[in-house]
Amino acid sequence: MSYVKRTKDQIAALIANDMPDGAVVNLGIGMPTLVANHIPADREILLHSENGILGMGPAPAQEDEDFDLINAGKQPVTLLSGGSYFHHNDAFAMMRGGHLDICVLGAFQVSSTGDLANWSTGETGAIPAVGGAMDLAVGAKQAWVMMDLLTKQGVSKLVEQCSYPLTGIGCVRRVYTDLATFHITKNGATVVDCVAGLSHEALEAMVGLTLGRSVCKP
Repeated sequence: MSYVKRTKDQIAALIANDMPDGAVVNLGIGMPTLVANHIPADREILLHSENGILGMGPAPAQEDEDFDLINAGKQPVTLLSGGSYFHHNDAFAMMRGGHLDICVLGAFQVSSTGDLANWSTGETGAIPAVGGAMDLAVGAKQAWVMMDLLTKQGVSKLVEQCSYPLTGIGCVRRVYTDLATFHITKNGATVVDCVAGLSHEALEAMVGLTLGRSVCKP
């Protein structure tokens, strides 16, 4: 079996292309911030950041950074025409008030029924980092996850039941990974697509779950 994993930018491009025109979207810290660099030119997507930005653009060129204009992960960003920045209390009010169409978050684990664990591994000495993840998970109309499918030890991060502390229950609707994309429902996970060369059966064996109908091309 031979296949090539998607790069982080390829995953980000898949996510960006799935966003509907006019959507208001929050990009979480880490891998999800890459999505801002792949928004289709023919689509208006309003990117929101919990530290107080609406209308965020892609990352600036290396010489054009303004370190007074950053996202929640302290990375320099750009502001599109018509964009604005404001107090983070207002940003959280947008999140908690149900004004976000989609949030894209990283994860340590996602259960096959959409539970999300992304703020702590529970390990001794680990620094918990919940940030605004709980507000986003329950406040956004849809939560999408961007992550590697397997840990560095080869263990699936898509699981039957999360073993790490939960961020939200039944909140995740889509999971985008380096090997496959999954649609999540209360009845379990379905494969939307996967990399060429990876069969449905091999993917099921990899994650240890029975998965819905696949369009994988062996």
